[in-house]
Amino acid sequence: MCRFSISLTALLLLLLLPFCVLAQSDGTPTNPAPAPPADGTENWNLYYQATSIGQHHGTFNSPYQGPLSLEDTVENDVSITTTLFSSFRLSPGTELVFDPEIAGGRGFSHVDGLANPSNGELPRVATATPKPYLARLFISHDFGFGSEKEHVESDENQLAGDRPVTRFTITGGRFSLSDFFDDNNYSHDPRTQFMAWGLMYNGAWDYPADTRGYTWGIVNEFHTKNWSLRYGVAAEPRVANGSQFDRRLFVDQGQTFEEERRYSVGQHPGAIRWLQYLNRTRSGSYGEAVHLAEETGTVPSVQAIRRPGTLKYGTGISFEQELSRDVGVFSRLGWNDGKTEDFAFTAIDRLAEAGVSVKGTSWKRKDDVVATAFAAAGISGVHAVYLAMGGLDFLIGDGSLNYAPEYLWESYYTARIVRGFYATFDAQHYNNPAFNHDRGPVWVESIRLHIEFGIKPLSAK
Repeated sequence: MCRFSISLTALLLLLLLPFCVLAQSDGTPTNPAPAPPADGTENWNLYYQATSIGQHHGTFNSPYQGPLSLEDTVENDVSITTTLFSSFRLSPGTELVFDPEIAGGRGFSHVDGLANPSNGELPRVATATPKPYLARLFISHDFGFGSEKEHVESDENQLAGDRPVTRFTITGGRFSLSDFFDDNNYSHDPRTQFMAWGLMYNGAWDYPADTRGYTWGIVNEFHTKNWSLRYGVAAEPRVANGSQFDRRLFVDQGQTFEEERRYSVGQHPGAIRWLQYLNRTRSGSYGEAVHLAEETGTVPSVQAIRRPGTLKYGTGISFEQELSRDVGVFSRLGWNDGKTEDFAFTAIDRLAEAGVSVKGTSWKRKDDVVATAFAAAGISGVHAVYLAMGGLDFLIGDGSLNYAPEYLWESYYTARIVRGFYATFDAQHYNNPAFNHDRGPVWVESIRLHIEFGIKPLSAK
């Protein structure tokens, strides 16, 4: 634990450097931005975030383990990300987003051994050394209908200004599909909310992405006052969890659809989102791998029978509802065909989750948040047979399997220390890690440090 504490202290100092520079002016840049024009329209803005997560898990019951198991020894690991969010207005209705990012760190057992991994800030990369890369580079344009406008506040990858209430928006470039789909006000950002992969997004949605979670594609959105419709098509990796994209775009690509209905119960907003996806990748079938292994007397390998254009499909529902000004609830359901190789996100075929989030106003800490959620994840029958015979997915495989759903209970408390700086204490309890009733349970304790601030000069249209 000594090395773990030293690492956290060093990362805390690294995170605080930009914050301390701004602290002299209470988070305001030394040269103040010019006064905003009367219509509040931003022509550009810059935001910055840095997040470090330190995690620990102890020993647990583990009568056996395989090549992709969570190790049953004590593990202490740290992750760090820093992102510069920059947005520019090219013309009325047209915006450019450019986000360079640096990420590093090592996850438990190389981010193997959990179907619902514990740290959403950690991709499954080969090295722990922090590396720079391009997170986002895209252009977005609004086509407005009618004269009714709504005001949009300044935020990361979002310029303040008025947008048509009824509009068609097209976005093209590099991004994460989770920027547009499967949103949820209470569980969508591992830097400030729940950290587990299957809580931050729908774990049964095998969304197209490279190892770091980004892709190249086009997203179309049609918005009205209470409805939104979305369709996106994006590149898939060449291999499961790969860093290179498949260039056979007319054969292999991911298509995602979503319908969103917004409403209010009294003065309290809520939303329901229904997501569907069709992915075609150079992937394999669990059933075919099992059949081939039975014929040859070998261990099944889904990687050995990959074919271009293999279809995987699924659906999911997301729900959120504000109960009071400080309390909100959410839930998700997810399902996919369960017969096709897990390829880009994680190894979950079935998902049910629910949670509650509470702001600290009642105990005079209005910027604090306490939240808790439960997630139950499962896989299909043929997928379980494949793992029981010793088959491996790209992030789970114990060499055998006594199947049971993987259960996760995650709770956190986020405290605002000073303006723009937050500390989170998080606890996760896993039963049946990687769907294996023979292993676990496992406790994961985490400390998260997060800094965010923005520079928002404004100029007239």
